[in-house]
Amino acid sequence: MSATSATSKQINRPSPTSVGTIVWLGSEVMFFAALFAMYFSLRTASPELWAAETGKLDVPFALINTLILVASSFTAQFGVFAAERMQPRSTGGSPLKWGMVEWFMISYVLGAIFVSGQVWEYAKLITEGVAFDSNSYASAFYITTGFHALHVTGGLIAFLIVIGRTFAARKFGHAEATSSIVVSYYWHFVDVVWVGLFLIIYVLK
Repeated sequence: MSATSATSKQINRPSPTSVGTIVWLGSEVMFFAALFAMYFSLRTASPELWAAETGKLDVPFALINTLILVASSFTAQFGVFAAERMQPRSTGGSPLKWGMVEWFMISYVLGAIFVSGQVWEYAKLITEGVAFDSNSYASAFYITTGFHALHVTGGLIAFLIVIGRTFAARKFGHAEATSSIVVSYYWHFVDVVWVGLFLIIYVLK
């Protein structure tokens, strides 16, 4: 058996880190489920307030921001594909030859744009009188989207750590590849959660 095929089998075999991450993400699902339940409960109790306040949301802007985050999930997965073939960095100018580092850097930039967009939206809503302590709608909106923004920020930090480890490593190996895969699990999770939040907050107003 060649060294390449042996390494490939090692990467495809579930690692304790991957399994632990999946279990932890399961607990995060419960956390966000509780936030969703809180949002629905408050909306049911104050339908008139929700009808008035949701009219202040900039849905087209939120849709563009959502598409940016969804795109970052695709670029992150391309980075994982590169890591699985043990290609940490680009071997040419074409995107087809990019490595894990290049794809993860793009994911980082897209994620940072998303968070910046959320901050801009918060500032805009505050100028329109939708502050955190204005009413139950405002509190629910900032709590649900704010906790998600914190999770996205955590993912951005994870991207930087994985990229930094790759540059620091003398040789890109199983540990570095596994780290990139684990980070992609987390990033896909926050993307899926945001799609749910977008549908509930911006579409099903």
